[in-house]
Amino acid sequence: MDIKPDKSIDIKGLVCPMTFVRSKLAIESIGSGAVLEIVLDYEEASRSVPRSMEEQGHKPLLVEKINDTDWRLLIRKGSG
Repeated sequence: MDIKPDKSIDIKGLVCPMTFVRSKLAIESIGSGAVLEIVLDYEEASRSVPRSMEEQGHKPLLVEKINDTDWRLLIRKGSG
């Protein structure tokens, strides 16, 4: 999937709930339809952040493990 994110954040080293808090603040700072890239190293957050984003009206586009410790998420901001 070759989607260029409009904004990227690196939240490696953080655990829940801070992973969601930082992700939520970042997605609030971009426009509707824009794509946020999140790089994290907390496995639970690779599942909980996309789920929480979807509950907030955003669309998870990609969840991929990029190496032994890190995940990359792409979230499209909803219009809500």
